[in-house]
Amino acid sequence: MTVPFVLLVLGALAAAMAPRLLSRADWPEREPVLALWVWQCVVAAVLLCCVLAMALSAAAAWAAVRGHLFAFAPSGVMDAYRLPGYGPWAGYLAALLACGGVWTAAMLTREVRAAGARQRRRRAGLLERAPEMPGERPGRAGRLVVLEGDRPDAWWLPGTRPRLVITTGALRRLKGRQLDAVLAHEQGHARARHDLLLHCASALAVGFPQVPVFAGFRNQVHRLVELAADDIASRRFGHLTTALALVELNEDRGVFGPCPTPLAQVPHRVDRLLDAAPRLSRARRARVTALALLVPAVPLLVAFGPGIGALARVY
Repeated sequence: MTVPFVLLVLGALAAAMAPRLLSRADWPEREPVLALWVWQCVVAAVLLCCVLAMALSAAAAWAAVRGHLFAFAPSGVMDAYRLPGYGPWAGYLAALLACGGVWTAAMLTREVRAAGARQRRRRAGLLERAPEMPGERPGRAGRLVVLEGDRPDAWWLPGTRPRLVITTGALRRLKGRQLDAVLAHEQGHARARHDLLLHCASALAVGFPQVPVFAGFRNQVHRLVELAADDIASRRFGHLTTALALVELNEDRGVFGPCPTPLAQVPHRVDRLLDAAPRLSRARRARVTALALLVPAVPLLVAFGPGIGALARVY
């Protein structure tokens, strides 16, 4: 059994089983940051399996690739992989995986361009409603922009010139520390760069809609980043204050009514804050973190295992 085949089997198992296991677990609600870390490790493991399988298949099919891949490897390492015995299918597999890599890069590029276009449109609209004053320093990072508007709202506008935007309706409605909680929520998104995580998840899911792990990653990351930002705000200003701030911002949008809306996760977020479950113990968080690190380490061990074994026999 060849190493590329083992890597592809491992990648397929991770892509199929990980979303089911994570969806059945109850701890991601209590530890959304840790859940995001686990999801990223699983996605990285799947991508690593494909990349390593492509590299070894290409090395088996073409001598030029083999020479570059094992250029600095000690003698005996390349023989341990038995590349000539992979068969004629190695070239087709390498080409297929390379096409997948090119497609992934194209999807990421498209997502980045689309996100940039959306940000430019939003920034242009923001400048129309809140133009910079004469003598104001342009591009000041972290600038708070207050917009005139009856609808209570607040959001973070990422980019090279990030802005934290809040409407006067939100300023009138939010009481005391509720405003601080909303600002802490948005700043939590900014510090963790949740926008980059959302772009990557969307690109992978759009590019490979039939792969369960990518679809699950996109669906869960939208929910988990909001829960993580809620936790950041609630740890500083309290669960009740953060929950009341969410209610004040969203009660006029119909999210608490009987009909579902695109913001239907808000009632669940409020209930979660009001009935906050205790966090996992430090020992369990450490165990989950270590297990998540092992997921992308497995394909690396499989790929480098024959070479490490050859070195062990020599030395």
